[in-house]
Amino acid sequence: MKFRHFRCFAEVARLGSVNRAAASLAITQPAVSKTLRELEDILEVPLFERTRRGVHLTEQGIVFRRHADAVLNALRRGLESVDALRAAGGGFVTVGVLPTVAARLMPETVRRFGELQPAQTVRVISGTNPVLIDRLRQGELDMLVGRLSNPERMAGLNFEYLYSERLSFVVRPGHPLLAAPAFDLDRLRDHVVILPTPEMIIRPAVERLLAQHGLETLPRSVESVSNAFGRTFTRATDAIWIISHGVVATDLEEGALAELAVDTGDSQGPVGLTTRIDTVPTAAAQVFMDTVRAVAERVRG
Repeated sequence: MKFRHFRCFAEVARLGSVNRAAASLAITQPAVSKTLRELEDILEVPLFERTRRGVHLTEQGIVFRRHADAVLNALRRGLESVDALRAAGGGFVTVGVLPTVAARLMPETVRRFGELQPAQTVRVISGTNPVLIDRLRQGELDMLVGRLSNPERMAGLNFEYLYSERLSFVVRPGHPLLAAPAFDLDRLRDHVVILPTPEMIIRPAVERLLAQHGLETLPRSVESVSNAFGRTFTRATDAIWIISHGVVATDLEEGALAELAVDTGDSQGPVGLTTRIDTVPTAAAQVFMDTVRAVAERVRG
């Protein structure tokens, strides 16, 4: 079994198409098909089901993919580490972060890690949960820091709890609703409300909370995954932004935004470290995780 077998199999599995895999690998479609046949002959099991719509992994293919990804991930990491050591005497730690921790947890974590491992370069990759989970599975990330993903996405992954986080309803300083002794959620109907997009991990919690108050639909709403947009739009208008508390914790502390007194009930969600079960972290990644844990203790406290 050779490297080309692993690489070809992984690309076909990822793209679900022999033709697209051939284009991605810059080889011919017959060469891809031949390599897959060789691999199936070596393993003596079919790895793909061929249909008019493409190829799909068999049960044996699903099992083999986990190990093939681990092999490619280990090789990729090894090459990156050698290149980094040769070029600058250091290596890389690549961390996927959800918006809930990008502003609250990561700056202090990266600062402390830099003091402990000055030769290491930290790559901080932000995005939505599905995108980052996929990159973690592909071996492009050492870890993911953020809210716990949906159970169906957690197969083959390990989640380590750090702390819990609630939702916040935030507005600009001086917003007319801040003068009211108590906030009635029905007032959401009178304002533009910025909601998380459907792919964001907090969306189900927001929907449950609104549904409990008969607010399944809102007359004026904007859906956004951009925290920069949320901050700018909220500070410039009378909009109400529903977002994870960690995203706006610094803004609230500095007085750039203000929080409405809303009982968010059971909207709290666990925040933690997600890693692959089949991958042993590098020494630098282990130090980074220890640093995350130490900073999370302060947040939890």
